[in-house]
Amino acid sequence: MKNRYIIDFDSTFTQVEALDELVKISLKGHPDKDLVLKQIEDYTNAAMEGRMSFTDSLRERVKLLGATDDHLHKLVKVLKKKVSSSFSRNRKFFEKHADEVFIVSGGFKEFITPVVSDYRIKPENIYANTFEFNEEGTIVGYDTTNPLSQEGGKVKLLKQLNWEGNLYGIGDGYSDFQLKESGLIKKFFAYTENIARSSVVKNADHVLPSFDEFLYVNNLPMAISYPKNRILCLCIGDIPEEAIAILKKDGFSIRHKSSFEEKYVADVGMMLLGNGEIIKIEKLKRATTLKTIGYLGNAKEKLDMELCTKMGIVVFDDRKNNTNNGLFIPKRMADFINSGASYLSCNFPNIQLTLQKNAHRLIHIHHNVPGIMAQINSVMADHGINILAQYLKTNEQIGYVITDVNAEYDKKVIKALKKIEHTIKFRLLY
Repeated sequence: MKNRYIIDFDSTFTQVEALDELVKISLKGHPDKDLVLKQIEDYTNAAMEGRMSFTDSLRERVKLLGATDDHLHKLVKVLKKKVSSSFSRNRKFFEKHADEVFIVSGGFKEFITPVVSDYRIKPENIYANTFEFNEEGTIVGYDTTNPLSQEGGKVKLLKQLNWEGNLYGIGDGYSDFQLKESGLIKKFFAYTENIARSSVVKNADHVLPSFDEFLYVNNLPMAISYPKNRILCLCIGDIPEEAIAILKKDGFSIRHKSSFEEKYVADVGMMLLGNGEIIKIEKLKRATTLKTIGYLGNAKEKLDMELCTKMGIVVFDDRKNNTNNGLFIPKRMADFINSGASYLSCNFPNIQLTLQKNAHRLIHIHHNVPGIMAQINSVMADHGINILAQYLKTNEQIGYVITDVNAEYDKKVIKALKKIEHTIKFRLLY
């Protein structure tokens, strides 16, 4: 049966509420700007949380706009820069699934269409309201016959469309949940990358901290190999809030604890340690999914560096104990997870990288013995994979190989690379 992915626009496809942004533009220099902005925001939240009918909310917001066609052009430029990060990086998904992706929004086509068209979303697959203008080009109202301008509009629209197949709804608001409540869609995914509304989240079939998560759980092609919201990052001890914020903004699942609790040992992927923290060797040995440790101080006497290296754990530390107020280390950790760069690591061969467009990146960490590179390239050749770029650096203990390829491949390639003798860790990055 055909799948259809029904995606909300405001605070889902984009990071912001478009009407809020439009008011900022149209009221620039207005003496009561802040007051009007607050009123718009209150009406938006009341509707999204189900405390006010969408019809009443929309009518009151449009009254306050005072916007013109010129303001809409400026708004589109803003919105194109505010597309949610995980939607933006999965542009290829929209290109490949153009027939299955639909934007259904209580927003307006005048600003939605030019934004989502950059992602190959078809105009006929965009369902939204439309403004009404006077002769001077000022917005004076909207088409009230459109079901999306009415309370329960998304439900009314889908009943009219009478789509068959598997329908999946993705959104942040009460109107999105109403589709699930009506029984018209198979699953409702509450999108929380930009805002999490408790009244919506508690009723969702699945919570999406990112669009990557949706693609992952539905076994759909995605730009990265694994959703970052599923990578557990433990922050232990005295950690500046600014340092934690860097990792949180990047999308990692953060836990700030006073010690390395046993329940996290098997699943931790990253660790940021405050100065003076010590990780016991027996716990470190069992942390087999751990990929990188950041230490806000000199890690030399606090971590078993040899064990970390043998386990393929990249360590970054701040030996001067004051570099950039502790913000340098989490940035290095995130860069390693995102690109594979080990630059300025204190135990790994240093490789500085940029992201390769239209490519897949494979990371192979192995004991430094002869012949590994030949075996890696032999696997690639056996599966007909073209190598775009390859980086190798070694130290006395390990070799670190990063390979960028431009061909699609099956899981047999991954299995073959993992089976190479002396492999410590293998990771498909994106």
